[in-house]
Amino acid sequence: MTTRTRTQSVDTPAGEARITWHPVPARTAARLVLAVSHGAGGGIEARDLQALAAALPAHGVTVALVEQPWRVAGKKVAAAPKVLDEGWRGLWPALAQPGPPVVAGGRSAGARVACRTAAELGAAAVLALAFPLHPPGRPEKSRAAELTGAGRPTLVVQGGRDPFGRPQEFPAPAAQEPYELVEVPHADHGFAVPKKADLTQDEALAVITGAVTAWLAGLPL
Repeated sequence: MTTRTRTQSVDTPAGEARITWHPVPARTAARLVLAVSHGAGGGIEARDLQALAAALPAHGVTVALVEQPWRVAGKKVAAAPKVLDEGWRGLWPALAQPGPPVVAGGRSAGARVACRTAAELGAAAVLALAFPLHPPGRPEKSRAAELTGAGRPTLVVQGGRDPFGRPQEFPAPAAQEPYELVEVPHADHGFAVPKKADLTQDEALAVITGAVTAWLAGLPL
């Protein structure tokens, strides 16, 4: 459990962003940094982001929860994709300065930003939580190219009943564009599971933290 969180404000071309750092415990070597941002409909209080911030530092992973400028400014509507990318690029130096390799990540819209910018920013890998493969009910509007074009080792963690793309809707990974996908049974876009499901909410979050912990441990950094 992390106890020494700190908050850092960062000026970007899109406005002021904010990073909440969850460092590894004292006397534990930090192997890498996982930087994850929120989606278009919420902030870093999302259950999956908080679960990762609580679980990963004990495994040598510093977690940086990133709030995009539109969220810091108190706006209700997310910025356009181009502006989200500008904000992410602007705060990247604060995430990457001298220290362990940085894995870029996010949930929903934040996952898209991480995928679009990973190669140019030199991210070690990409974590895509609840990747919005398409708008609900519009499978023809696929965003698969963003995911498969990340150019870095990528893990997708997807709810079994996510209306933005169920696991079986994702394209088969190609040899030149590989990625891994882990399903969270019964979970929706926010990784909430129904009370009647055969796993609890805590167990669903454990699927996420367990999969991410194992994947990060296996990265060839």
